Amino acid sequence: MYFSIIIPVYNRPEEIEELLDSLIIQDYNKPFEIVIIEDGSAISCENIISNYSDKLTIAYFFKENSGPGDSRNFGMKRAKGDYFIIFDSDCIIPTNYLSEVELALNSDYIDCFGGPDKALDSFSDIQKAINFSLTSFLTTGGIRGGSEKIDKFQPRSFNMGISEKAFEASGGFGNIHPGEDPDLSIRLWKLGFNTKLLTKAYVYHKRRIDWSKFYNQVFKFGKARPILNSWYPEFSKPTFFLPTLFIIGLDLAIIVMFFGLFFPILFYGFYFLLLFFVSSICNKSVKIGSLSLVAALIQFYGYGFGFLISFILITILKRNPKTEFPELFFKSN
Repeated sequence: MYFSIIIPVYNRPEEIEELLDSLIIQDYNKPFEIVIIEDGSAISCENIISNYSDKLTIAYFFKENSGPGDSRNFGMKRAKGDYFIIFDSDCIIPTNYLSEVELALNSDYIDCFGGPDKALDSFSDIQKAINFSLTSFLTTGGIRGGSEKIDKFQPRSFNMGISEKAFEASGGFGNIHPGEDPDLSIRLWKLGFNTKLLTKAYVYHKRRIDWSKFYNQVFKFGKARPILNSWYPEFSKPTFFLPTLFIIGLDLAIIVMFFGLFFPILFYGFYFLLLFFVSSICNKSVKIGSLSLVAALIQFYGYGFGFLISFILITILKRNPKTEFPELFFKSN
């Protein structure tokens, strides 16, 4: 098995440096290649990559901007390996990652896998709070932390692997973004391929975002889900509605509180208190526990509101997704 590591990058050369530094110190003792796809960046990372040419086997390509999914496809078409591992450029890879993946695939081969993400001590408090919100079993982000059913996992492309066979059969990622990850997983299932969570194949996902960017990100996630549900209604789940129901319930709880009905807001208060304590203990920081409340609220409101808008337009009114949300679709090269 020969691994090709596929990394799309867009205007973030400093991230590539950290990622490549982590790949240099892998304890994996077999050859592997790295394929970096510059997705029309105005700030190139080519000069940084040249500093690693004598330490790593790297292929570098520059192309017009067409989004991360198409860039990953571009890289996989040109890769030499028979198994592709895909990272986002803002990931840092543990030293035993490739060894753990090879061990897992040799033990129980799978054509597509995904792995969890964690936070390093060096991450900022906001990054740690966002990581907690996106991975905790107490939020809708629990699936990224490893709580989703292991043998029916929808890998996320910040940390996933796919065989050459599965890539060629599926054609790779579609042009929706975000949403390209579950779209690919479902198409693979329909083709007879399986997916799986490899709990030990985790990465440190840095996420260089602030609160505003985080809201925009989860807002887009919310808008994408009803589109996917319209494409694949057999894979729609009632749980997809939970963030929207959560924010509607919270708003109603605040309103009825002014009419003397306090039980609903006390219920939400207990939930946020639990979230605060769990995050504070996990992160060993009361500050991060407090910031986790902000992150969770942004996650629920961003995703829930985006889902509600998209559900009305796509599911109820039967509008065309590409017409209503052109920002969610890239043109493939």
